[in-house]
Amino acid sequence: MGNSVQTLAYGSWPSPIDAALAAAHDGHPEFVGFIGDEAWWTEPRPTEGGRRTLVRRTADGAEEPVLPAPWNVRSRVIEYGGQPWAGVMRDDGPLVVFVNFADQRLYRYEPGGEPRPLTPVSAVGGGLRWVEPRPHPERGEVWCVLEEFTGEGPTDVRRVVAAVPLDGSAAEDRTAVRELTDDSRRFVTGPRLSPDGRRAAWLAWDHPRMPWDGTELVVAEVADDGTLRGARTVEGGPDESIAQVEWAADGTLVYSSDRTGYWNLYRRDDDGRSTALCAREEEFGGPLWRIGRRWFALLDDGQIAVVHGRGATALGILDPETGQVVDAAGPWTEFTPTLATHGSRVLGVGASPRSAYEVVELDAATGDARVIGAAHDDPVDPAYYPEPQIRTFLGPAGREIHAHIYPPHHPDHVAPGTELPPYVIWAHGGPTSRAPLVLDLAIAYFTSRGIGVAEVNYGGSTGYGREYRNRLREQWGVVDVEDCAAVALALADEGTADRTRLAVRGGSAGGWTTAASLTTTDVYACGTILYPILDLTNWGSGETHDFESQYLESLVGPLAEEPMRYTERSPAEHADRITAPFLLLQGLDDVICPPTQCERFLARMEGRRLPHAYIAFEGEGHGFRRAETMVRVLEAELSLYAQVFGLNPPGIPTLELAK
Repeated sequence: MGNSVQTLAYGSWPSPIDAALAAAHDGHPEFVGFIGDEAWWTEPRPTEGGRRTLVRRTADGAEEPVLPAPWNVRSRVIEYGGQPWAGVMRDDGPLVVFVNFADQRLYRYEPGGEPRPLTPVSAVGGGLRWVEPRPHPERGEVWCVLEEFTGEGPTDVRRVVAAVPLDGSAAEDRTAVRELTDDSRRFVTGPRLSPDGRRAAWLAWDHPRMPWDGTELVVAEVADDGTLRGARTVEGGPDESIAQVEWAADGTLVYSSDRTGYWNLYRRDDDGRSTALCAREEEFGGPLWRIGRRWFALLDDGQIAVVHGRGATALGILDPETGQVVDAAGPWTEFTPTLATHGSRVLGVGASPRSAYEVVELDAATGDARVIGAAHDDPVDPAYYPEPQIRTFLGPAGREIHAHIYPPHHPDHVAPGTELPPYVIWAHGGPTSRAPLVLDLAIAYFTSRGIGVAEVNYGGSTGYGREYRNRLREQWGVVDVEDCAAVALALADEGTADRTRLAVRGGSAGGWTTAASLTTTDVYACGTILYPILDLTNWGSGETHDFESQYLESLVGPLAEEPMRYTERSPAEHADRITAPFLLLQGLDDVICPPTQCERFLARMEGRRLPHAYIAFEGEGHGFRRAETMVRVLEAELSLYAQVFGLNPPGIPTLELAK
């Protein structure tokens, strides 16, 4: 720093943010909770095979990882998992229940001892899986969701609310697991017990709906023998998404519903009347990609901690009597849907464009917020971080498109005055998701070298209300592609980006948008496609997992009625239309977007003489978790752009492009 500024072409600036640094900072703390006075959460370990460990913060403020390798605290229920652990404080210390990724068994753990299995192994299909455990020591049980495979097919599966004995008697005996509901509903969330223990509440939904389309809030009586009786739907339906439910201390239900077009909070009293607690055109809920997400948590004094916002999300305290929300002061501009409360203390996970996700504690009594875990520590001088802009663009038919623009940025380098920078359009996954505005060293990896990045929250993204989300209904592969192209071309038209050096990249659903963009537009000079969907017909008829197996019914249309639409939009059917070089990256253990999709696509490329590369990774599933994988991915991606755009980044291995 402090050197004179040098002029160097875009893409050739030397950067201290290398791929290993970006990989080491991938992932973030999740699933916060209290055990007694102690704050606990899960944390990634990219350099330890991508496992997740439990971390506790003891009363003296020390942070310590709880479970050594190879323990991996992560559930595979609906493949995206969800809340994988819970704990209670007893006289002799914490009692923790967690799911171990390798065998998906539920384990009991007391610090100082070894984890002991509570559930058995099943050899059928994907076995037995558990998520969102809630220990009830007074009942000698932990209540949770059980996902049980009944055959070898990905959709041969049933899900029920179940009670597992805490004494380990079910560890080898499936019959010792008490099923609390029948399997008439395809999907269920973990049950919440009312304060008096007499009622239980949970959410349920069925194919072909996704949980952001429509869910039901179910309530049942808890009989003296611990069984659930008289389960009935009290709120929700096919066109109303209820994202979360909790019991208040007075026995009323508080839940998040999007019945007005935005997820807002409601209270339901014993007479069945629901009252809005804070009617606003912003979100107090979101898409249930993972079981047990929490956008709100109740405090002892009747106030409610909330993660809320439009686009970005804040952590605040809602007074349900007045409808007023007071947000936590601090640098954070984004909070994830995980919350826990204890007394007046609130735990959340927040980040900003200058800081990665960290565990934040808010004192609801004083309004003070501070970092208590996974504190962000700048691995390089923050002068190398990008300085993003929140932008709204106009797309086809005048529709608004939300995006985050990260211009190239380096403290000591600029490009020649006449040169425009290359830009990569990032399409997020989901597609019912959103790109948050937070520090991501994978983005900084490119911007600090002189390559701009634009994250597009295309139509269909969450965070902007149901109408924006519904833009993608039957329009997947159209609206997302159009919106990304509109942003790319707008950046070129205004002189921000070089029209001849635009790229597109994305993973999962974003991989689909990337591939579809390359087959249907001439906007991009190249693309990076990560673990994508490429063949709609096969993906929608048995190639993916159960949770998303009928997702295309709403995203594309009913397969039986619109078979030509599936064919027409699939990049795998139109590999001959691709004229831009591409990089294809895939995990070989991916059951959501299986490698067969890539292999069929590549077979269609035979003889085309188009420069491309395919890298498949052993031991990686959907979304890469291992540091060595992420290093290879970033360096390969940069090499692709260097070759296509005529850049000269120092010290990057050259990606071999087949022709």
